[in-house]
Amino acid sequence: PCGLGCRDTLRLEAGMNLYGQDMDESISPLSANMGWSVAWEPAERDFIGREALTQMRAQSNWPRLIGLVMEQRGVLRHGQRVIVDGLEGVITSGSFSPTLGYSVAMARMPRTESQIAQVDIRGKMVDVRIVKPSFVRNGQKVF
Repeated sequence: PCGLGCRDTLRLEAGMNLYGQDMDESISPLSANMGWSVAWEPAERDFIGREALTQMRAQSNWPRLIGLVMEQRGVLRHGQRVIVDGLEGVITSGSFSPTLGYSVAMARMPRTESQIAQVDIRGKMVDVRIVKPSFVRNGQKVF
């Protein structure tokens, strides 16, 4: 048995979405890093939203779910503002990672090539590292 806090920490460390927080009916599967779950083949297969998803996939400027790592003191939390290269996003899930010993988060951001972002924590801009949104696999750091 485990509580919701434990479940939330484990799914965040694994980079898994939580419905209602990291994704919902207003977020496309592509923006939720769930494009792998869309049955694109066969090409003639028609489904509701295929045209919109195809157009979105052809562009490169749609928001993505990224991973953030803050190795200094503090905890990244849902709703905190993220700034990268003048572009703004928001943390969708964040918490302290007991496995890693520091804070990790997932954030929805426009596409960027930068490896560093800043998070607004109670009015102070704190540097964080951008990684793929998967932090722990088999008990080991994966970034």
